[in-house]
Amino acid sequence: MAESTQIVFTHKEVVEALLRKHGIHEGIWGLYIKFGIRGANVGGSPSDIHPAAIVPILEIGVQKFDAENNISVDAAKVNPNSGRQTTSTGGTRSRRPKKPR
Repeated sequence: MAESTQIVFTHKEVVEALLRKHGIHEGIWGLYIKFGIRGANVGGSPSDIHPAAIVPILEIGVQKFDAENNISVDAAKVNPNSGRQTTSTGGTRSRRPKKPR
């Protein structure tokens, strides 16, 4: 079997992963994408040029939503608070301080 060269995610899967990465456990959050737009003259040859728009993706993130839909999820359902907090490096730490020995 050939090795896969692409892994594809749904919008909701991307949102869930970002919520887990940032330790978000409350609220309805959805996918946020910021686009830019630029113009250029492009073509296959110098005699076949056409004006074109180039639309790069500038930022990908999450934003608060009022209700769940096809690009948003409820953080309490997909990333329930287990009493452990995710660190910025992806590890976890307990919220309760350790008892002295």
